[in-house]
Amino acid sequence: MHKNLTLQMLMAALLGIFLAKLFGTPEWLSSPPVAYDIIKMVKVSFLAALKMLIAPMIFFSLLTGISNIGSVIRLRQLGTVTLLYYLLTTSLAVILGLAAVFWIHPWTEYPAVLESSLHFSTDRMIDPSNSSLTLVLQQLFQLIFTNPFHALANLNIVGIVANAFLLGIAMVIVLPEDSPVFTAVNHLNQVIMKVLGWVIRLLPIGIFAIIFDFTLKLGFNSEYAEGFLTQLFQFGLLVTCLTLVHGAIVLPLVAWTFTGLSPAKILLNIAQPLLVAFSTSSSSATLPVSMQTAEQKLNVDKSVSSFVLPLGATMNMDGTALFEAVAAIFLAYLYGIELSTVMVITVFLMAMISSIGAPGMPTASMSGMQIVLLAVGIPLEAIAILLVIERPLDTFRTAINVEGDLIGSLIVQKHLDKKAGLSRA
Repeated sequence: MHKNLTLQMLMAALLGIFLAKLFGTPEWLSSPPVAYDIIKMVKVSFLAALKMLIAPMIFFSLLTGISNIGSVIRLRQLGTVTLLYYLLTTSLAVILGLAAVFWIHPWTEYPAVLESSLHFSTDRMIDPSNSSLTLVLQQLFQLIFTNPFHALANLNIVGIVANAFLLGIAMVIVLPEDSPVFTAVNHLNQVIMKVLGWVIRLLPIGIFAIIFDFTLKLGFNSEYAEGFLTQLFQFGLLVTCLTLVHGAIVLPLVAWTFTGLSPAKILLNIAQPLLVAFSTSSSSATLPVSMQTAEQKLNVDKSVSSFVLPLGATMNMDGTALFEAVAAIFLAYLYGIELSTVMVITVFLMAMISSIGAPGMPTASMSGMQIVLLAVGIPLEAIAILLVIERPLDTFRTAINVEGDLIGSLIVQKHLDKKAGLSRA
């Protein structure tokens, strides 16, 4: 119980619902007692702690991943193919998720239970009145090309990712491989990850406070509560199925297209790191096993695996991108937020961007979810809804992330082998 964070989070959510039903009254919303004020204070403090770490976490995590490239030669030889592969598979994952929710969306059988709680003006990263894709892209470019300090201070995650990427590439080009700057960046990233680990340990307390507040605001209509739990279950089931489809069909087909190896053979060879990723929910913790598997079973050269896999643990998050795209549509419905075609495309872009730089540790990718919520005007406290079921989903998501990295290393190796063969010819 002490070490099982998933069980703690589930019990905290159930306790929040139970105590809100047992002690809460409608009068608490108009004249809250001290106990309710304390619970709201815990909720606000927890969300603030999450928000506090988003900017430095994404910036230094991505900067560390890029700095692992090591040299300009490796960047030229491996970087282009690797990044194109990451872009392809992440796009396929998001497209799969968005197509599925618009064709299936089972949760729409129930009312938008949180619509009444959206009583404030929503802050959107992208202006919803812009019906032109060109104008949306213009807004995105304005967010991308901004001062790095301004981006960090204003939680402009698009700008943070862009600046981290540009600075990281510049560091690789300009600085020698043994530069102390790389060591300093890596150490800063480790410090931030440690602090993030402390915040994650507080998840049960934060979830209790947020779920208690949600339950109280939803009222005492048991039909609404039952519908909400059904919607949450349907969302989790859909995400799980989509993640398995991407991992069992889409990624193996991509590998077969570019390498000619059968999907069954590839999945059999990478089974061990996938099991480790499933059990640990951490791409970083799985990295040693992934590198060993890539080199011994996929015949990937060490110079390739040491480049593609650590970079993929930071930048290539297919499962995360798919989850965030579906979650944004789901939460938008719960809050009664209409999504135009332009806003759906915005969800697509933001899910791809927010999956870049997500640290390879359990639940930490949820912090990147905030960029998608801000893009379509969903309150940040909605993250608590996802946190209730996110931990079990994270196991599948991490396994797919690791699978994508391993297949990426195989494709890059095949590309280099083919290029070397052509050169000799």
